[in-house]
Amino acid sequence: MKDIKHAQAMFDIAANDLKALKGMDDVDTFTNAIFGFHAQQAVEKTAKAWLSISGIEYPKTHDLGELFALLDENGEQVPDRFQPLKDLTDFAVQLRYDTSEITKESLDRSSVLRDILKFAEHVKGLLNS
Repeated sequence: MKDIKHAQAMFDIAANDLKALKGMDDVDTFTNAIFGFHAQQAVEKTAKAWLSISGIEYPKTHDLGELFALLDENGEQVPDRFQPLKDLTDFAVQLRYDTSEITKESLDRSSVLRDILKFAEHVKGLLNS
């Protein structure tokens, strides 16, 4: 059953992470691990909003690939342009305690933010329809 109220709540939580991301362009203040965590959270909550809009129950998970697969399996095609967002799963909670690999990698923050904003816009369109 569609749960628009829950979908809106998830979308609002994602919007808070997006708002934070917009102010995290200073790599000396915000490490890749911190930026990546909020990026992952924004995508996770947005995907969960989409699942709720579609009436699809989802497990308690931070795995974006799993959430995208659940959408696809239920006839909700995640456009190809959003597939790279699944890579943000590496920044989920469990890796916040071991950032050795994350901090060494470069992260194109403006590109990541742009892609997440497009994903959020896509889901917001579904929420408003």
